[in-house]
Amino acid sequence: MPDLPPIVIPESEVEVTAVRAQGAGGQNVNKVSSAIHLRFDIRKSSLPPDHKERLLALSDRRITRDGVLVIKAQSHRTQELNRAEAWGRLQELVESVAQPPRQRRPTKPTAASRRRRLEEKSLRSQVKLLRQPVSE
Repeated sequence: MPDLPPIVIPESEVEVTAVRAQGAGGQNVNKVSSAIHLRFDIRKSSLPPDHKERLLALSDRRITRDGVLVIKAQSHRTQELNRAEAWGRLQELVESVAQPPRQRRPTKPTAASRRRRLEEKSLRSQVKLLRQPVSE
C-alpha cells in the first residue's frame, strides 16, 4: 500500500498546560512546572471522520468518555522536551489509526485437512467403541 502523507494537527486544536511533575527531581520538582498535559478533543478536531471513529474505538485509558485524549509527558527535566514528547506521542497515535484495518477474508479448509479431520473422528469413534463393556 502507498505511504499516506503525515496528518498535520493544528496547534489551535490542542490545549497544552504545564503542571508540576511527579517523582524524583530534588528540590527543583517542587518549584518548576516541567510536566506537560496535552489535551486533544477528538470529536471537535479537523481529522477525517474515519480517523476520528478509529481513534474513539481504541481501548486506550488516555481517551475520556467525552472523547478527549489526555497525554501527560514528564520524563524530561525541561518543559520544551516534555512538550515535544507529548506532541510526538499524539502524532504517533493519530498515525496509528490513519491506515484502515485490512478486511479479513474467511478461508476454507483444504480437502486434505477435511479428510484428516474425518479420519481422526472415525479413529476416536473406534477407540470409544472398544472401551464399551462387552455384551454376552
